[in-house]
Amino acid sequence: MKKIALAAALATVLSTNVQADALGIYLGGQVWDNQASGTFGDGSSLVDFNLIDEKQNSFFVAFEHPLPLIPNARIASTSLETNGMTTLDTDFDFDDETFLNGADVNADFDVSYVDYTLYYELFDNDLLSFDFGITARDFDGDVTVSTQVTTSSGTVSQSDTIAVTDVVPMLYVATNVGLPLTGLNLYAQGNFLSFDDHTLYDYEVGVSYELVDNMLIDVNVNAGYRAVKLELEDLNDLYTNIEFDGVFVGTTIHF
Repeated sequence: MKKIALAAALATVLSTNVQADALGIYLGGQVWDNQASGTFGDGSSLVDFNLIDEKQNSFFVAFEHPLPLIPNARIASTSLETNGMTTLDTDFDFDDETFLNGADVNADFDVSYVDYTLYYELFDNDLLSFDFGITARDFDGDVTVSTQVTTSSGTVSQSDTIAVTDVVPMLYVATNVGLPLTGLNLYAQGNFLSFDDHTLYDYEVGVSYELVDNMLIDVNVNAGYRAVKLELEDLNDLYTNIEFDGVFVGTTIHF
């Protein structure tokens, strides 16, 4: 009888915590000061273009509800824009163009993605929350390589662009740990994939502080470290081994 009562109590706790305890809308954004490093190409060779550091923006909206079995939803948008230049020490094939040894070649990396995430909350209280789910990462952008070629008849521009448009599934996890009586929270969240020749991750760890906390609205400011890895094999003929990482500051509003 005691075992039955214990099982019933445990089931009640889990069923209570598997979803958010009330309707809620979350809006957030961040400015991310990152460093870019790595190589990319079309598979036959990968080149380090000495990509420069840039500031990137990211935004999200999430909707949570108390309905059992139906997942919560989150949409996040991130842009990765950078450029660089290198002098080739061998011939470099990129899509339909061959850039010759010794050429000064410019690269423009402009890839954005939107994450569509469905997730459940296993725990949700002031001390601990834990979310898990599935993300569909929708890539949309392009990568361009260009140079100026001097010939006997003058200077000729040479360039080629690979469009990056594909949807990749990823695992989503997030956790938050509250520090009582401080207004501070430690949190981590990320998306991960390691499948075939693709290795992708996008995670952030940080601390948030409650500026406003009342019945109508909660406002948090947050700061921390974020890293994105794009190790792609033949995503629309593009091969990359690039990482963006650095510190960020942002805010989250909860209605």
